[in-house]
Amino acid sequence: MNVESIKKVAVVGAGTMGQGIAQVCAQAGFSVILFDLESSLTDKALLKIKESLVQLVSKNKITAQQQDDILSRIEATNDLHDLQAEIVIEAVIEKLEAKQKIFSALEGINNNQSIFTTNTSSIPVTQIASGLRHAERFAGLHFFNPAPVMKLVEVIRGVATNESTVTLLKDFCKKIGKTSVEATDSPGFIVNRVARHFYVESLKALEENVTTHEGIDQLMKNAGFKMGPFELMDLIGVDVNFSVTNSVYNGFHQDGKFRPSRIQQQKVDAGHYGRKSGKGFYEYPKK
Repeated sequence: MNVESIKKVAVVGAGTMGQGIAQVCAQAGFSVILFDLESSLTDKALLKIKESLVQLVSKNKITAQQQDDILSRIEATNDLHDLQAEIVIEAVIEKLEAKQKIFSALEGINNNQSIFTTNTSSIPVTQIASGLRHAERFAGLHFFNPAPVMKLVEVIRGVATNESTVTLLKDFCKKIGKTSVEATDSPGFIVNRVARHFYVESLKALEENVTTHEGIDQLMKNAGFKMGPFELMDLIGVDVNFSVTNSVYNGFHQDGKFRPSRIQQQKVDAGHYGRKSGKGFYEYPKK
């Protein structure tokens, strides 16, 4: 199979990442089927995608007709059996068992040419694929938030991933207007491994009362960063960021330089996940 033979993309998970990936693929001309267990979640995702496209129209980046065409290429479903496609992209909760269960079911639904990918931030790709009959057609396809804006996609090669799968995914990334970087299956891959210290060291400085989180954010923005580490954690999700740090920490056998923060743990325990919960390191009034 080559990239020209890809007609439909299935996206599993209608959260922030799933809806962003679905939009990107539909904008590139692919038919997209977007899945989540509850219709309320897929309905919300379709509404968010429409809002995003309306903004593009207002900025003259696409026409109103293009907006309608893009939306017409996205179909929502709550039935996993509808997910028959040439490429499947999973973007569900960062739990190994949940991902393995989904891919085990999808492998039985699709044909022997379909490519399966995970958008995991930190779980080993090889581990997710361990129960599949055709792990050679499985890889990581890691988008960054917000997916319609961020150009980079990590293509992660598992132990069993074959060369043709990697080549196809790199071609697919180009087709949807992304820049792909190939990575091997190591903790945190490339970006999340390097970025840990942006978060971890900032949290350590906060733990040690060097300054406030507002002060750290302001200093980093004055140094040229678009967002400070605490603003960015709130955007990504404090819980998601904490989960990735734990995964990288354990993946490197509790190397102290990746040690998770007690402050971040407390935020997660309190349900202060950031923008999505209305409160994280900052507060976000409901509109």
